[in-house]
Amino acid sequence: MDKPHMAAPRHIAVVGAGIAGLSCASALQHAGWQVSVFDAAGTVAGRMATRRAGNWQCDHGAQYFTARSAAFRAEVARWQLAGVAALWTPRLCLLAADGSAHAPAGPVERFVGMPRMNAPARWLASGLPLHLQTTITALQRGVAGWQLQTRQLGLLEAVYDGVVLAMPAPQALPLLQAHSRRLASLAAASVMQPCWAVMARYAQPLALPFDAAFVNHGPLRWVARNNSKPGRHGQESWLLHAQPEWSEAHLDWSADQVAKALLHAFAQLGGAAPLAWSTQCWQHAAPAAGHDELFAWHERSRLGLCGDWLQAGTVEGAWLSGRALAAHIAAASPSGVPKPDLAHSVPHPVLPVLV
Repeated sequence: MDKPHMAAPRHIAVVGAGIAGLSCASALQHAGWQVSVFDAAGTVAGRMATRRAGNWQCDHGAQYFTARSAAFRAEVARWQLAGVAALWTPRLCLLAADGSAHAPAGPVERFVGMPRMNAPARWLASGLPLHLQTTITALQRGVAGWQLQTRQLGLLEAVYDGVVLAMPAPQALPLLQAHSRRLASLAAASVMQPCWAVMARYAQPLALPFDAAFVNHGPLRWVARNNSKPGRHGQESWLLHAQPEWSEAHLDWSADQVAKALLHAFAQLGGAAPLAWSTQCWQHAAPAAGHDELFAWHERSRLGLCGDWLQAGTVEGAWLSGRALAAHIAAASPSGVPKPDLAHSVPHPVLPVLV
């Protein structure tokens, strides 16, 4: 007796290899879909980034993540079991304008990638078809499906049944405008805030009474001793993040000007002059406000959006956004391959804004 014909898995292009894109792609792959992941950078992880040089490293994007939903707590447990995440328990304080220091309110578990912040993303990406250093400049919709226009290779031959844009809203907007007025409006309405970062290197550990601090005055928002995180070894390094308003007002400053200002502010907190420093400007570091939507999907065009910008700018929000979009796609358009139904295993919560 002949076996019933099984349709070939549908193919989704995921543009963006941060946590949202990788979460979406890995969930779709688990549900039986064929996926291809594209990113303009030379590595995965997006803003879960680590700068390295010789015997020195510093997490200069996302500093930690929390796990408040049951779904993400289970995912973080998987990361811990795989050895790519660990609990971080720094000496943490809030520094007020009057010079006083206070403990943060409420017990909050903070996790980090191990041995670097990008480790969970690299682990998620390990089983996915990746196309790095591939910048998508336009989307083309034909009768057979979607094709991707790239800066490096021109128009790719592959045709996709759907496209997921897992990138900051300002980067997604020009790709959306010709194809979905609703999705383009959603992206256009999202205001992303920048963040200047300074990575400072020291010969010896600094004698400060904290490992990390939220700063409520001056140009700084956050400072952290990178070596206080699990798995970090080598030369002493501190990360300085500027306030979003300060960063916005000084986007045109040179790296030297930014470093001078932020290191001066760090000195007011007790920090010493570093042996060396480097900078990074995150143009789209975090959304000014979250959205009610966890993801967005236009079924007629088969075009979708996910990302931390929809969910208060957190790692947890990014993962939940990508996972929920994958569940929606899998439930709405079965791949033809018998796999677990993600639509019934992934909640669609609205997350609180995290400190």
